[in-house]
Amino acid sequence: MPHPDSPFLAVPGQPFDLSDRPTAMDAFESRSEAKAVARSCGEDIAELAHKLYALSEPKLLIVLQGIDTAGKNGTTKALFRQTPPLNVRVAPFKAPTKPELAHDFLWRVHKVVPGQGEIAVFNRSHYEDVLVVKVREIADAETVEQRYGQINDFERLLAETGTTILKFMLHISRDVQGERLRARLEDPGKRWKFNPGDLDDRALWDDYMDAYETMVRRTSTEHAPWYVIPSDDKKTRNALIAQIVHQALEDMDLHYPDPGYRPDDYDI
Repeated sequence: MPHPDSPFLAVPGQPFDLSDRPTAMDAFESRSEAKAVARSCGEDIAELAHKLYALSEPKLLIVLQGIDTAGKNGTTKALFRQTPPLNVRVAPFKAPTKPELAHDFLWRVHKVVPGQGEIAVFNRSHYEDVLVVKVREIADAETVEQRYGQINDFERLLAETGTTILKFMLHISRDVQGERLRARLEDPGKRWKFNPGDLDDRALWDDYMDAYETMVRRTSTEHAPWYVIPSDDKKTRNALIAQIVHQALEDMDLHYPDPGYRPDDYDI
């Protein structure tokens, strides 16, 4: 269940205006404090993820959705830097392949949702099909309109079969995106990330923001809420998301199972 007191929650069923949501805020006294919060939460997330793996029952899906350079990779690294990769999987969503296009748009998504005891992180997600597909007019308006309900039904299925779903929109400003795109070109170690096609999408900024606003309004539900996270500052973004993920894992009341074995039962 979403925490209704979170200032970042897009309250299900309530009006939502993306322009009311900040891309930057002073959530911590300093960037160093934000970094410390993210690290502390990361340590707890590592322990909780191990308990989830041991129980092999609950499931956690984390959806990271944001415009280019919003920080999906950086957020994943911050959340799970200290977590052994026993039960954490990252699923990136690029342009669909021919076999994927031959099926319904959720076919490739259902294959990578978390199983029992697993955490799955979606780097981009099924929401590309109501974002880039909508803005670029890859599908007609009627098809896109149907997808909001289909996504809600799909996520309800996951929730009703034991998956906790956390969806984060990484909300950045156009100016910050420009700075990060320039940084990619200036740094030889990041230049490989640059794609000239990103500039085509940047030219459609307003259309994308409208599509994101509709996405959040139509698909923030009790079983799969959206959190709109101010992401202009990377450390603030990481700390805020780490706190929410940490709390969600705490709410699962995770513990190590007791199989009943005792040292005196065995000659070791």
